[in-house]
Amino acid sequence: MIGDGPARVRRSDVGEAEWQARVDLAAAHRLVDHYGWSNLIYNHVVLRVPGQPSCFLVKPHNLAFDEVCASNLLKLPLHGEQSTEDQNVNTAGFTIHTAILAARPELNCTMHVHTEEGMALSAHGGGLLPINQGAMRFYDRIAYHDYEGLSKGLDERERIARDLGSHRAMIMRNHGLLTAGGTVVEALTAMRYLVMSCRTQLLLEATGAPIRIPPPEVCERAARQWEAIAHFGPRDEWPAYLRRIDRIDTSYRD
Repeated sequence: MIGDGPARVRRSDVGEAEWQARVDLAAAHRLVDHYGWSNLIYNHVVLRVPGQPSCFLVKPHNLAFDEVCASNLLKLPLHGEQSTEDQNVNTAGFTIHTAILAARPELNCTMHVHTEEGMALSAHGGGLLPINQGAMRFYDRIAYHDYEGLSKGLDERERIARDLGSHRAMIMRNHGLLTAGGTVVEALTAMRYLVMSCRTQLLLEATGAPIRIPPPEVCERAARQWEAIAHFGPRDEWPAYLRRIDRIDTSYRD
């Protein structure tokens, strides 16, 4: 793929469950690139290895999102020494994602991006507002983490996990967006709605028009309705995501 890229992992060297996880995570990277959320080689999506809860998959630091495929993902231990750019791993990505995977065993996939609308909303004093149906999935269900500089120190992991709490989405103030889920599709779909919600709010606020927000009980009802249909994601949404990216490029499966 690129001259100094990582050695490829052969399908025969890993179990079927891990290979499928690799394919799914590679597809997620291609979809992040497709939606315009990537930032050259920066930002990160990671996935816990099925059957190996103390290991996770992550892209090599020097690969762009559209270069990621199943065989070139790295497998790293969740605990132990910090991986850095010297090991071709984004240091901040290691800090952020291991913080969540270690603290939340029910979560398997975490996604962090620096979209323009996400970065703008991350500096918004009022935070994300439930101004439309998509945004209401985050009603009382989004966390905030104050900016501490580049996430290089492992000591920040405790504060990231504490601030996320029991939520599955977080706005990292003055930084960007983060979502998590039990599956790749859960984290990806949450990010798609979070990015759209940030953009919609900024567009509305730019008009200067009064903002109408439904009563709290309506917002809570909508959030619960979103939660009630989340289990359809792997069955209905993920195949549609894959069909979309397969029409563009199937090399992520290699």
